[in-house]
Parts: sequence; structure tokens; C-alpha cells
Amino acid sequence: MTFEDFLIDVDPKYLGFVRENHDDLIGKGCTLKMATAKNGYVVSYYYGKKKRVLVNFVFRSGELVARIYGGNVDQYIGVLDTLPEDMKKIVIKAPKCKRFEDPPKCSPKCIGYTFTFNGEHHQKCRYSCFLFKVTDESIPVIKDMTEKELSCRIEAENKK
Repeated sequence: MTFEDFLIDVDPKYLGFVRENHDDLIGKGCTLKMATAKNGYVVSYYYGKKKRVLVNFVFRSGELVARIYGGNVDQYIGVLDTLPEDMKKIVIKAPKCKRFEDPPKCSPKCIGYTFTFNGEHHQKCRYSCFLFKVTDESIPVIKDMTEKELSCRIEAENKK
């Protein structure tokens, strides 16, 4: 299984974004890991000594979806204000992280996200909070959030 195998399943109109994003993340020191799932490939980019996932791409109902692991979202919260309305709804409707309500009901490795957005305090699940379909409208946001999250991680590692 190769990155090129994954590209075969990507809608041709998004190939440029996927390739550019891949080259950019690899160029900035991310590691690529690929796996298969019931709906196709899972393409994950990891960064750092702890090899924590930064973003992954999966197929849901035949559509390419990006899941951004925004553990540092509180440091670039302004990006959320720029989200198109449909993407804001995804963030707002994402379930509350079980770890905050009843820790035994969630994985001990889970780290939910706590942030203020639209004037409200949120504690969201990391697996569905920033899960966006790849569309012409979402691509700039996916790029921006991924870049900002990566910058936060790079900065944190450089302080160590």
C-alpha cells in the first residue's frame, strides 16, 4: 500500500490539494503512516518525538474527510471564527468529550479539547470535533488549521 494507491481513490478535483498538503507536511518533518479501513485508506501524518497524529484523511460515504487533531486549538482559536457556517456547525454539534464527564467511559489515552468558541465554552471529542469533508470551501481552513497546529507542535518541541 502506497500513497499513490490512496490517490487513486481521491476525487480528481482534490488531487492537487492532497498532493500539495502531503509534500508540505513531509517537508516539515511529518511522518506518513497508512492503514486500511472498511471504507478505504486512512492516511495519517504524525509529528514530533512522541509521534502524535496531526491530521488524517479517511473516506466516509465515499467522500474524503480530514480529521485535524487540534490539541493546541486554544492557541489559534481565531481560525475557528473564519470557518464557513457549515463547518462551524460541525464543531458545535460534535459530542462533548466523555473524558470530561465520566473518565472511565473514555479511553485513558484520550485528550478532549477545551476551548471557547462563539462565546461559549466547549469540551469536545477529539475524534469528531474537527472532522471536515474536503471541499473547495473547506480546503483553506484545513490547510490553515493544520499549519497552525503543526507550528504549535514545532514550537513546543523547540522549547524542550
